[in-house]
Amino acid sequence: MELSISRVIALHAERDPDRPAVTADDGTLTRRELDLRSNRLARAYADLGVREGDMVTVALPNGAEFLEACCAIWKLGAIPQPVSWRAPHVERDAIVELADSRLVVGVPDGSYPERATVPAAYAADPSLSDAQLTDVISPSWKAPTSGGSTGRPKLIVATAPGVFDPEEPQSPFMRPDETQLVPGPLYHNGPFVYAFRGLMLGHHLVVMSRFDAAGALESVERHSVNWALLVPTMMSRIWKLPDEVKARADLSSLRGILHLAAPCPPWLKRAWIEWLGPERVVELYAGTEAQGVTIIDGEEWLRKPGSVGRPALGSQVKILDPVTREELPPGEVGEVFMLPEGGPGSTYRYVGAEPRRTDDGWDSIGDLGWLDEDGYLFLADRRADLILSGGSNVYPAEVEAALDAHPLVRSSCVIGLPDDDLGERVHAIVEAVDSVSEDELRMHLAERLVPYKIPRSFELTDEPLRDDAGKVRRAALRADRIERATA
Repeated sequence: MELSISRVIALHAERDPDRPAVTADDGTLTRRELDLRSNRLARAYADLGVREGDMVTVALPNGAEFLEACCAIWKLGAIPQPVSWRAPHVERDAIVELADSRLVVGVPDGSYPERATVPAAYAADPSLSDAQLTDVISPSWKAPTSGGSTGRPKLIVATAPGVFDPEEPQSPFMRPDETQLVPGPLYHNGPFVYAFRGLMLGHHLVVMSRFDAAGALESVERHSVNWALLVPTMMSRIWKLPDEVKARADLSSLRGILHLAAPCPPWLKRAWIEWLGPERVVELYAGTEAQGVTIIDGEEWLRKPGSVGRPALGSQVKILDPVTREELPPGEVGEVFMLPEGGPGSTYRYVGAEPRRTDDGWDSIGDLGWLDEDGYLFLADRRADLILSGGSNVYPAEVEAALDAHPLVRSSCVIGLPDDDLGERVHAIVEAVDSVSEDELRMHLAERLVPYKIPRSFELTDEPLRDDAGKVRRAALRADRIERATA
């Protein structure tokens, strides 16, 4: 039976009040503590003006405080809108404006004179009651953000309300009352979704403040972790640990891992399947928008190496010609379009952008691929303007806009180059009007972009990068640099 998030949290607290709900660097909260503390915090947020349906921007690092804040927001029927706690104010300001946030959590007092704010490590007045609040349901359980191909941020507002069934997993690979390792940043959609879905199932969340390969293995052993969400960069860094470190790690409690967010190199996928066993390695392909999903386990992957699986959870996939939008037969590469079980627009709405959608409601996130005769999806490439670096989306237009704001930069082109660790590294080609150093550019970008979006490498040129129409040939520039590197 579906209950409001508030009631689900209270139910778990009643069933086993002393079981840990979250363990993190900033402390451990039992189920009862999380319930009572978030009740009090919700009242503090209400005193600051938060009401049902409001968006609340959460700019906190990984930790118990992040989870407590989101629980308090849901208990008011409001919508958590997570952003990177390290986001420069220029980027965060644009997101807060889009969300029209009633409250911004995790920023210095006075950061937004026209809005309510609370700083990190904020504590609600202890005189406030921690009793249960009036039961309300958030109209949307999350509103993460994306940079978008336009270089401007957009919000991806889930249409699903803040209700869960504490007995029935929303994901086929999750089970109630397990211990889940959360190594990724909670402001990213994947870690946010699976951490909180786990919390609704009674999971003990072991939250890492930042990913560390050896630390992840130690956490699995110390806390008897059953399940973890990883991205291929994490998998690569763990796999590249010394053999004796991997051999020493006790992973007997680990029932499985789910990996997503970026293509996994076949050699790495095979290595993990051989290490853990095929039944413990599952891959998921989907967008934040949840227009559709494919899933594949290790046993299937060994039969269909390179595939990201078949459509699941009632969704459908078809391949269309990128130009004519005609459906292509098995084996032919085209643009991947998906349709969720609930039909067009049933899983999300954008704020600040328009979906890429066919007239009959099928959505695309711009990836190219093909279906085989058995309906398994294979990805041929990512769309030209999207860079997937370490499991994070980086949109060139956003980085270029920040670079071009430098007074000595005439134009720029940002591309992704192959990288064994990150999958792709962000590389910037910069046309400058005068001499400018890489250090100057990095300092300039640090004021405007979160660290993972800042290029790992720079290339200065005096050749024009764009034609008279302002167009840039990213694919050709990328191919040329890859050819030079392999020559």
